[in-house]
Amino acid sequence: MSAKIPAWSFSSLKTFTTCPKKFYHTKVLKDIKEPEGEQALYGKLVHEAAELYIRDGKEIPEKFAFIKPALDSLLKMQGEKFCELKMALTEKLEPCDFFSPDCWFRGVADLLIVDREKGEARVVDYKLGKSRYADLGQLELMALAVFKMFPEVKKVKGGLLFLAEDKFVPSVYEVEQQHRYWGNWMPKVMMLEGAYSADIWNAKPNGLCKNYCWVSSCAHCGRK
Repeated sequence: MSAKIPAWSFSSLKTFTTCPKKFYHTKVLKDIKEPEGEQALYGKLVHEAAELYIRDGKEIPEKFAFIKPALDSLLKMQGEKFCELKMALTEKLEPCDFFSPDCWFRGVADLLIVDREKGEARVVDYKLGKSRYADLGQLELMALAVFKMFPEVKKVKGGLLFLAEDKFVPSVYEVEQQHRYWGNWMPKVMMLEGAYSADIWNAKPNGLCKNYCWVSSCAHCGRK
Protein backbone atom coordinates (compact mmCIF):
# COMPACT_ATOMS: atom_id res chain seq x y z
CA MET A 1 0.00 0.00 0.00
CA SER A 2 1.53 3.32 -1.04
CA ALA A 3 1.98 6.10 1.47
CA LYS A 4 -0.64 8.84 1.38
CA ILE A 5 1.10 11.96 0.12
CA PRO A 6 -0.12 15.50 -0.57
CA ALA A 7 -1.30 16.11 -4.12
CA TRP A 8 1.59 16.51 -6.52
CA SER A 9 1.97 18.50 -9.73
CA PHE A 10 4.46 18.67 -12.56
CA SER A 11 6.38 21.48 -10.87
CA SER A 12 6.46 19.91 -7.40
CA LEU A 13 7.58 16.53 -8.77
CA LYS A 14 10.27 18.27 -10.81
CA THR A 15 11.51 20.03 -7.66
CA PHE A 16 11.65 16.68 -5.85
CA THR A 17 13.54 14.87 -8.60
CA THR A 18 15.96 17.80 -8.91
CA CYS A 19 16.69 17.82 -5.17
CA PRO A 20 14.70 16.02 -2.44
CA LYS A 21 16.20 18.26 0.26
CA LYS A 22 15.02 21.42 -1.47
CA PHE A 23 11.58 19.85 -1.88
CA TYR A 24 11.50 19.04 1.83
CA HIS A 25 12.29 22.58 2.93
CA THR A 26 10.01 24.33 0.42
CA LYS A 27 7.08 21.89 0.18
CA VAL A 28 7.03 19.79 3.37
CA LEU A 29 8.64 21.68 6.25
CA LYS A 30 7.98 24.99 4.49
CA ASP A 31 10.67 26.82 6.45
CA ILE A 32 12.07 28.23 3.22
CA LYS A 33 10.04 30.52 0.99
CA GLU A 34 11.81 31.34 -2.23
CA PRO A 35 11.41 34.98 -3.24
CA GLU A 36 9.47 35.71 -6.40
CA GLY A 37 11.82 37.39 -8.87
CA GLU A 38 11.00 40.02 -11.45
CA GLN A 39 10.91 37.42 -14.22
CA ALA A 40 8.27 35.36 -12.39
CA LEU A 41 6.15 38.44 -11.69
CA TYR A 42 6.41 39.49 -15.34
CA GLY A 43 5.32 36.01 -16.38
CA LYS A 44 2.24 36.21 -14.16
CA LEU A 45 1.22 39.49 -15.75
CA VAL A 46 1.61 38.06 -19.25
CA HIS A 47 -0.43 34.97 -18.33
CA GLU A 48 -3.15 37.20 -16.88
CA ALA A 49 -3.23 39.36 -20.01
CA ALA A 50 -3.52 36.25 -22.18
CA GLU A 51 -6.31 34.83 -20.04
CA LEU A 52 -8.36 38.04 -20.09
CA TYR A 53 -7.91 38.44 -23.85
CA ILE A 54 -8.91 34.86 -24.73
CA ARG A 55 -11.72 34.57 -22.18
CA ASP A 56 -13.17 38.07 -22.04
CA GLY A 57 -11.84 39.84 -25.12
CA LYS A 58 -10.13 42.42 -22.92
CA GLU A 59 -7.56 44.50 -24.77
CA ILE A 60 -3.96 43.44 -24.25
CA PRO A 61 -1.78 46.12 -22.58
CA GLU A 62 0.57 47.79 -25.04
CA LYS A 63 3.67 46.42 -23.33
CA PHE A 64 2.44 42.89 -24.01
CA ALA A 65 1.27 43.54 -27.58
CA PHE A 66 3.83 41.02 -28.89
CA ILE A 67 1.64 38.12 -27.66
CA LYS A 68 -1.46 39.18 -29.62
CA PRO A 69 -0.70 37.50 -33.00
CA ALA A 70 -0.15 34.11 -31.36
CA LEU A 71 -3.30 34.45 -29.25
CA ASP A 72 -5.34 35.48 -32.28
CA SER A 73 -4.30 32.25 -33.98
CA LEU A 74 -5.52 30.27 -30.97
CA LEU A 75 -8.82 32.15 -30.92
CA LYS A 76 -9.52 31.07 -34.48
CA MET A 77 -9.29 27.38 -33.58
CA GLN A 78 -12.56 25.47 -33.37
CA GLY A 79 -13.76 24.27 -29.98
CA GLU A 80 -14.75 25.35 -26.48
CA LYS A 81 -12.01 27.34 -24.81
CA PHE A 82 -11.04 27.03 -21.14
CA CYS A 83 -8.51 29.46 -19.64
CA GLU A 84 -6.42 28.56 -16.59
CA LEU A 85 -8.41 25.35 -16.21
CA LYS A 86 -7.79 23.53 -12.92
CA MET A 87 -7.75 19.75 -13.32
CA ALA A 88 -7.37 17.15 -10.60
CA LEU A 89 -7.35 13.35 -10.30
CA THR A 90 -7.59 10.87 -7.44
CA GLU A 91 -5.10 8.04 -7.01
CA LYS A 92 -7.56 5.88 -8.96
CA LEU A 93 -7.21 8.38 -11.82
CA GLU A 94 -10.76 9.63 -11.42
CA PRO A 95 -11.63 13.34 -11.82
CA CYS A 96 -12.13 15.21 -8.56
CA ASP A 97 -12.33 18.72 -7.16
CA PHE A 98 -9.04 20.62 -7.25
CA PHE A 99 -8.97 20.88 -3.44
CA SER A 100 -10.61 17.54 -2.63
CA PRO A 101 -9.04 15.55 0.25
CA ASP A 102 -8.79 12.68 -2.24
CA CYS A 103 -6.86 14.76 -4.78
CA TRP A 104 -3.68 12.92 -5.82
CA PHE A 105 -2.57 14.90 -8.88
CA ARG A 106 -3.41 18.44 -9.89
CA GLY A 107 -2.47 20.72 -12.74
CA VAL A 108 -3.57 23.92 -14.44
CA ALA A 109 -3.84 24.28 -18.21
CA ASP A 110 -3.09 27.79 -19.49
CA LEU A 111 -5.45 27.16 -22.40
CA LEU A 112 -7.52 24.12 -23.29
CA ILE A 113 -9.56 23.97 -26.50
CA VAL A 114 -11.99 21.05 -26.69
CA ASP A 115 -13.51 20.11 -30.04
CA ARG A 116 -16.15 17.59 -28.99
CA GLU A 117 -17.25 16.87 -32.57
CA LYS A 118 -13.77 15.66 -33.54
CA GLY A 119 -13.02 14.11 -30.16
CA GLU A 120 -9.86 16.18 -29.99
CA ALA A 121 -8.41 18.80 -27.69
CA ARG A 122 -5.54 21.25 -27.75
CA VAL A 123 -3.65 22.10 -24.60
CA VAL A 124 -1.33 25.10 -24.73
CA ASP A 125 1.18 26.24 -22.14
CA TYR A 126 2.54 29.77 -22.44
CA LYS A 127 6.29 30.21 -21.96
CA LEU A 128 8.47 33.30 -21.80
CA GLY A 129 11.84 31.56 -21.64
CA LYS A 130 13.91 30.12 -24.47
CA SER A 131 12.57 27.25 -26.55
CA ARG A 132 15.84 25.35 -26.34
CA TYR A 133 14.86 24.53 -22.75
CA ALA A 134 11.49 23.08 -23.76
CA ASP A 135 10.21 20.37 -21.40
CA LEU A 136 7.20 18.54 -22.80
CA GLY A 137 6.54 16.62 -19.59
CA GLN A 138 3.99 19.14 -18.40
CA LEU A 139 1.98 18.70 -21.60
CA GLU A 140 1.94 14.93 -21.20
CA LEU A 141 0.46 15.24 -17.71
CA MET A 142 -2.09 17.78 -18.91
CA ALA A 143 -3.11 15.41 -21.70
CA LEU A 144 -3.54 12.56 -19.21
CA ALA A 145 -5.79 14.76 -17.09
CA VAL A 146 -7.79 15.85 -20.15
CA PHE A 147 -8.47 12.22 -21.10
CA LYS A 148 -10.05 11.68 -17.67
CA MET A 149 -11.85 15.03 -17.38
CA PHE A 150 -13.20 14.88 -20.96
CA PRO A 151 -13.73 11.18 -21.80
CA GLU A 152 -15.01 12.10 -25.27
CA VAL A 153 -11.50 13.33 -26.16
CA LYS A 154 -9.38 10.66 -27.85
CA LYS A 155 -6.47 12.80 -29.01
CA VAL A 156 -4.71 15.77 -27.42
CA LYS A 157 -2.54 18.07 -29.48
CA GLY A 158 -0.29 19.84 -27.03
CA GLY A 159 2.13 22.66 -27.46
CA LEU A 160 4.52 24.94 -25.62
CA LEU A 161 3.99 28.45 -26.97
CA PHE A 162 7.14 30.52 -26.49
CA LEU A 163 5.60 33.97 -26.75
CA ALA A 164 8.79 36.03 -26.87
CA GLU A 165 10.17 33.90 -29.72
CA ASP A 166 6.81 33.33 -31.42
CA LYS A 167 7.70 29.65 -31.52
CA PHE A 168 5.41 26.66 -30.97
CA VAL A 169 6.84 23.31 -29.79
CA PRO A 170 4.16 20.66 -30.49
CA SER A 171 3.39 17.17 -29.20
CA VAL A 172 0.54 14.71 -29.73
CA TYR A 173 -1.01 12.26 -27.27
CA GLU A 174 -3.40 9.39 -28.01
CA VAL A 175 -5.88 8.03 -25.45
CA GLU A 176 -4.84 4.44 -26.28
CA GLN A 177 -1.34 5.25 -24.99
CA GLN A 178 -2.41 6.43 -21.53
CA HIS A 179 -0.84 3.47 -19.74
CA ARG A 180 2.51 4.08 -21.42
CA TYR A 181 2.40 7.79 -20.60
CA TRP A 182 1.65 7.12 -16.94
CA GLY A 183 4.63 4.77 -16.95
CA ASN A 184 6.85 7.81 -17.42
CA TRP A 185 5.63 9.28 -14.12
CA MET A 186 4.81 6.49 -11.70
CA PRO A 187 8.45 5.61 -10.83
CA LYS A 188 9.04 9.24 -9.83
CA VAL A 189 5.82 9.36 -7.81
CA MET A 190 6.82 6.13 -6.06
CA MET A 191 10.14 7.70 -5.14
CA LEU A 192 8.26 10.68 -3.70
CA GLU A 193 6.00 8.34 -1.72
CA GLY A 194 9.08 6.53 -0.44
CA ALA A 195 10.65 9.78 0.74
CA TYR A 196 7.49 10.70 2.66
CA SER A 197 7.22 7.20 4.16
CA ALA A 198 10.87 7.02 5.29
CA ASP A 199 11.15 10.75 5.98
CA ILE A 200 14.46 10.80 4.12
CA TRP A 201 15.25 13.88 2.00
CA ASN A 202 18.81 13.72 0.73
CA ALA A 203 20.49 16.65 -0.97
CA LYS A 204 21.18 16.19 -4.67
CA PRO A 205 23.89 18.57 -5.95
CA ASN A 206 22.99 20.10 -9.31
CA GLY A 207 23.56 23.15 -11.47
CA LEU A 208 20.97 25.21 -9.60
CA CYS A 209 22.67 24.98 -6.19
CA LYS A 210 25.05 27.90 -6.50
CA ASN A 211 22.74 30.69 -7.62
CA TYR A 212 19.17 29.42 -7.57
CA CYS A 213 18.63 27.67 -4.24
CA TRP A 214 17.67 29.31 -0.97
CA VAL A 215 18.16 26.33 1.35
CA SER A 216 21.16 27.89 3.08
CA SER A 217 21.46 25.03 5.57
CA CYS A 218 22.54 22.74 2.73
CA ALA A 219 26.27 22.32 2.21
CA HIS A 220 25.83 22.69 -1.56
CA CYS A 221 23.90 25.96 -1.45
CA GLY A 222 25.78 28.93 -2.90
CA ARG A 223 23.71 31.48 -0.94
CA LYS A 224 25.36 31.57 2.48
